[in-house]
Amino acid sequence: MNIKTINTLYAPEDIAIGIVHIGLGAFHRAHQAVYVEKNLNRNLGGDWGICAVNIRSNRQLVDQLKAQSCRYHIAEYTDNQHAELREINAIRDALFAGEDKEALFEKLLSPHTKIVTLTVTEKGYYVTPSDKKLRRDDPSIQHDMQSPTTPKTAPGILVEALFRRKALGLAPFTILSCDNMPNNGEITRQAVCELASLRSEEFAKWIKESVAFPCSMVDRIVPAMTDESRARLQAELDCNDPNAVMCEAFSQWVVEDNFPLGRPDWELDGVQMVKDVHPFETMKLRLLNGSHSLLAYVGSAAKLNTVADAAADPKLVALIRHYMTLEAAPTLDMPESVDVQAYIENLIRRFSNDSLQHKLAQIGMDGSQKIPQRWLPVAENRLALNQEIPAIALGVAAWLFYVRGESVTGQTHIVDDPMSQTFSEIHARNSDPESLIREMLTSESVFPESLRQDEGFFQSVLKSYLTLTTKGVVDCLQFDQPDTTRFGE
Repeated sequence: MNIKTINTLYAPEDIAIGIVHIGLGAFHRAHQAVYVEKNLNRNLGGDWGICAVNIRSNRQLVDQLKAQSCRYHIAEYTDNQHAELREINAIRDALFAGEDKEALFEKLLSPHTKIVTLTVTEKGYYVTPSDKKLRRDDPSIQHDMQSPTTPKTAPGILVEALFRRKALGLAPFTILSCDNMPNNGEITRQAVCELASLRSEEFAKWIKESVAFPCSMVDRIVPAMTDESRARLQAELDCNDPNAVMCEAFSQWVVEDNFPLGRPDWELDGVQMVKDVHPFETMKLRLLNGSHSLLAYVGSAAKLNTVADAAADPKLVALIRHYMTLEAAPTLDMPESVDVQAYIENLIRRFSNDSLQHKLAQIGMDGSQKIPQRWLPVAENRLALNQEIPAIALGVAAWLFYVRGESVTGQTHIVDDPMSQTFSEIHARNSDPESLIREMLTSESVFPESLRQDEGFFQSVLKSYLTLTTKGVVDCLQFDQPDTTRFGE
């Protein structure tokens, strides 16, 4: 195997912390921390080290990182024969802030902290996907409303930290969401400002006027680590690191350039610093993530396990190529310099990378939070123009069946979704497919009003659901390869 090793060139103990990151997991370690590492390596040091924090789970990872002085490795696989093993020291401190968050607030109140980044998943912002309003009825948000000085949620932590910084006369840090959501900066602003307004309208006004919430787009396939993948790293790369992460070689980060207190010179490390992230995030969400979700739910119905397994099936490849080329891509408005068809073909090659073993079950998590951003804007756009959506209808049908928690043959699986109990109850009281689909599609938390009221959308999903549950997956996959020579017409 062809292995390239990249080591840290700076003295980690000399690095100051300028970034606090909330949501220490595999993606942060394989994406944002890698860009910071490249920056520190290129500058042979600096003031942009990271303090990475978990606030709800995975204390073990924090303890393991601290035991290694926060040093770990990233294995970037191009394919099964080529990998790059990179040493990472950019995380200079790790915290678990469960019940006691004062150590975290100490970091957030430091004058050296200029940027706070987040990867807390879509549900960690407590914003309803359909109307982008704060979920005030959520028990954790209720707690933060009643006990703002001891918050449980990421928005609550940010509000309390900003409140304390304002009281101390400290300039507010920049808040940079790195989660996979459209307009993630605006969603973060909405959650923080709405929660702050319940404390003081004047305080919320100060946040709106003083705090920067730049948007960003992140892209790198990072499968969850398993005992099997750790054993593989040791066997193939001689990497015996319990905190190591595997990922693909491809990585992209597009960031709105709005950092009042300064930022690393990331543009020299491969980050695209732009005025408007929206076209890039929309393309990625609708094409890459939308295809991922299709493979997750339709592939699971076909009893497949990984993205590479699904990408090896010509019928599933035809499905996602049809979806991307004929349904999603025409709804994009990209700069002329972006070759959308080349992007699509590159995605299909990335999906075929069987070195990652990216589980479909991992992608299938939190569907109620993901599909409103990935599929439903495309569906709204096309249906408004009286255009068909066969791939999206199949995807929604497969998802609605997936959240039942049981396959056609009776095999059960865990539905990891904040609305799993609601979906289970709807399935339990509706044995008739038509009534089931009609009730599921009335969910205001998932589906926008235009789709809830669209009879054509209902009929398309119902037709796919009936085919899927009575005839099987193969009968659903009747998608021809699109004629890409007429792309975009």
